[in-house]
Amino acid sequence: MTTPSPSSTTASRTGGQILVQQLITHGVQQLFCVPGESYLAVLDALHDASIAVTVCRQEGGAAMMAEAQGKLTGRPGICFVTRGPGATNASAGVHIAHQDSTPMILFVGQVARGALGREAFQELDYSAVFGTMAKWVVEIDDPARVPELISRAFHVATSGRPGPVVVALPEDMLTEAASVADALPYQVAETHPGAAQMAELAERLGKAKQPVAILGGSRWSEQAVREFTAFAEAWSLPVYCSFRRQMLFPATHACYGGDLGLGVNPKLLARIRASDLVLVVGGRLSEVPSQGYELFAIPNPVQPLVHVHADADELGRLYRPAQAIHATPQAFAAALAGVRPAAAVPWQAHAEAAHAEYLAWSDTAPIRIPGDLQMGQVMQHLKEVLPADTIFCNGAGNFATWIHRFWPFTTYASQLAPTSGSMGYGLPAGVGGKRLWPQREVVIFAGDGDFLMHGQEFATAVQYGLPIIVVLLDNAMYGTIRMHQEREYPGRISATALKNPDFKAYAQAFGGHGERVTRTEEFGPALARARASGLPSVLHCLIDPEAITPTGTLQGLRNAALAKK
Repeated sequence: MTTPSPSSTTASRTGGQILVQQLITHGVQQLFCVPGESYLAVLDALHDASIAVTVCRQEGGAAMMAEAQGKLTGRPGICFVTRGPGATNASAGVHIAHQDSTPMILFVGQVARGALGREAFQELDYSAVFGTMAKWVVEIDDPARVPELISRAFHVATSGRPGPVVVALPEDMLTEAASVADALPYQVAETHPGAAQMAELAERLGKAKQPVAILGGSRWSEQAVREFTAFAEAWSLPVYCSFRRQMLFPATHACYGGDLGLGVNPKLLARIRASDLVLVVGGRLSEVPSQGYELFAIPNPVQPLVHVHADADELGRLYRPAQAIHATPQAFAAALAGVRPAAAVPWQAHAEAAHAEYLAWSDTAPIRIPGDLQMGQVMQHLKEVLPADTIFCNGAGNFATWIHRFWPFTTYASQLAPTSGSMGYGLPAGVGGKRLWPQREVVIFAGDGDFLMHGQEFATAVQYGLPIIVVLLDNAMYGTIRMHQEREYPGRISATALKNPDFKAYAQAFGGHGERVTRTEEFGPALARARASGLPSVLHCLIDPEAITPTGTLQGLRNAALAKK
């Protein structure tokens, strides 16, 4: 992509025109929006701009689409929403970007400057609303400052630990004219580790007997993944991926040991606890990967910890590392080329056992669940027919376990999943991914409750001709909550049952392709027809309600809970 040169013109332009030109200057090619009268001047400026605009059906979905593109590319995803309820609807996507360390910029409309502070129609104090979930919140009150503040927004969103920036746009500022030059295109600065730090890391590895690595966070790239993979191979280093960050290391590699997610392999946890050196790159070891903050003691881990992070504020924030390295994953991975063992490492069997444990854990052959539709066989079929670079998307719910445990992620930028645990993410994320890379296959796993959180964005997929495939697992309940309910209050079902529509008909009503799958043998042909249709598709998969997890049932949970009482 050729970055446009900044304009040095001092010709008078409206705030809306200046703003759109800054987006072009900073390399924005796509954005997502729900239109609103509060930023009509921006919509008008976009009319003649070289930016593809995706019109969405709800602001939360629009923000999630933008977040998904930020997650895949490392460049800020862009979203525009109107003031008040538009902004609050979009807050779900902002929270995802915050917890997932994703660069994103949300532009929100604002009342006219003369009405501020009067609780005008749909007025909000955006600093108060978004202050705890955005890296920076700014209101632009002068069109002459648009280039300055938009440049800063791009730099803040991408620097250190990436995250969301919220920019408020008073509607009269957008129509006011100013003469101002455009900013220079933003550039992301990489923080590199020092030679002494890399030498210390090599020394620590040389003295270890059972080292492991945990990869997470953002600011990775396809090249960084290749470079870290080569490093791990040279050292026969067992590598684990953090929660919903499995695209950071190929699952088929002999060093891969699995992921630190929900319902994690107990053997994986035992191996990390027994380690005498833990190398954490990019991640924060937040609640899920740290298993409720119990895998590592706070503030002094039992295991010697080498923590590599792009943001200095994250180093020592929870865990006191034996060695802290302030560096981005990309810069750190590049520096690893100079860190190689002087002789054969003594822990080859340690690495082989870690990978063997992963293979046994992810084997679909022994998986049997109640009902006529066997998801273990479905996952095996997907592994056999889908390309390795298929982008898998999901929201939140027990259904996601089928992807995380049984799909072998081998390609960078092939996973869109919220570490924040936000329901409804999968469908809009899939739209964002397919809009970005139409040549890639996109498969969305969703639960029945999860899907209808943003199911209206199926209309967006139809409008833009995006042949995504939704594998919708319907067990007629909010399954994760029901699971916890049976554990804590066995047999006392409350507020978790759902009465669902015919999702095959739902897809067809929007102009997409729909299938109903009730038996295992029906899935393969249904998937083939969906892929051949060229349309957005929903495979409505009826799951026995007893099959609450790949290895557990509701009755089993209830019996275990009652036995404890």
